[in-house]
Amino acid sequence: MKFILNHFTDNDLYTFTCQYYILEKYPRAEVEYTFFDRNGTRYPEGFADMLREQLDHMKDVTITDEEVEFMTRKCIYLPLWYFTFLRGYRFNPGELDIRQDDEGHLEIKIKGKWFSTIMWEMPILSCISELSHRLNGDFGKYDAAVEEAKARSKMQQILSNGLKLGDMGTRRRFSFDHQDLVVRTMKEEYDKSLPCEGVFIGTSNVWFAMKHGCTPLGTMSHQLISFEENVSGVFECNFNVMRKFSDVYDGDNGIYLYDCFGDDVFFSNLSKRMAMMYKGLRVDSGDEFEQIEKIVSKYEALGIDPATKQVVFSNGLNIEKAIAIHKYCDGRLQDSYGIGTFLTCDVDGCEPMNIVVKLTKGRITESREWHDCVKLSCNLGKTLGNKRKCEYLQEILGKGRS
Repeated sequence: MKFILNHFTDNDLYTFTCQYYILEKYPRAEVEYTFFDRNGTRYPEGFADMLREQLDHMKDVTITDEEVEFMTRKCIYLPLWYFTFLRGYRFNPGELDIRQDDEGHLEIKIKGKWFSTIMWEMPILSCISELSHRLNGDFGKYDAAVEEAKARSKMQQILSNGLKLGDMGTRRRFSFDHQDLVVRTMKEEYDKSLPCEGVFIGTSNVWFAMKHGCTPLGTMSHQLISFEENVSGVFECNFNVMRKFSDVYDGDNGIYLYDCFGDDVFFSNLSKRMAMMYKGLRVDSGDEFEQIEKIVSKYEALGIDPATKQVVFSNGLNIEKAIAIHKYCDGRLQDSYGIGTFLTCDVDGCEPMNIVVKLTKGRITESREWHDCVKLSCNLGKTLGNKRKCEYLQEILGKGRS
């Protein structure tokens, strides 16, 4: 079988930035991740075995000198010792428990040291997505010329409407080759259009950023806040992650993902110090127009000009929605956009997957008790984790949670 994953940095940048944070703040932590398929897909018989074969191959995928040189140059906030760590890192398939029930549903758990297991999210999701499209016969319908023309058209639309936009589509891509085509095409179209009002800001995928001369994009993920809730409580976890993350990165990587437990609990204790220290926020759930008003209002209440702050929108966007948000912002914020599935799996005759891997348990050392880790978000449809704990947190957060 052809192996899908052959490059160590065929992964999103936030995996590496979060891994370094974990090594600094929680080096002994242990966690469990769980795979969720929101569509309840019934996979073909033997799919779990094929997936296992693909992921077992990862033990032989190591970082190259070229990848280290690129990350050292582009990710200046990561210290040199971290790349020594990455040179010694090996994917451990023993951390994976992959099963398939009698109805074909996938059941996947990842368990082990947090700094190690964090590396599996993107490989698992991108493998499941590509294998599914391959087995569904979608590859037989794929027309590279059509898809390249579509990517060029999207890039022209992005640039003509003055959007600042990047690719964030690794996890649910149609295939490795298709994401390669999309990033290459968008970068080519952008380069030949300069100077222009719009900006192709790069890709979250470190390998493709290196291959196509782009900026790698990403700072953090919800799991840092989800884990921290068990350390410092739901009302203080955002503040403490902001403090710890800024300590680790000394002010770099300053876009904070704030919606893990809804927006109200975040805005209620966002201090002026942290608001000033971070360049901006990422909106990944809720109604974007309502979130804009809340963000503007909060910055103004803190005596900060919202127009000096960046806001990255990334909640299941397409270009038309991004244009509408951009017009609504109207210069009040420095808006930019991360688009995933609409770029990397908008393939004719193909239905994108709706799959995620989320942190569901954690403990700060191997000698401590396990706790459930959950995510509430600003959309109830994105709530994941132990149901009783989610209901308890929703109750104590009150009806004010969006």
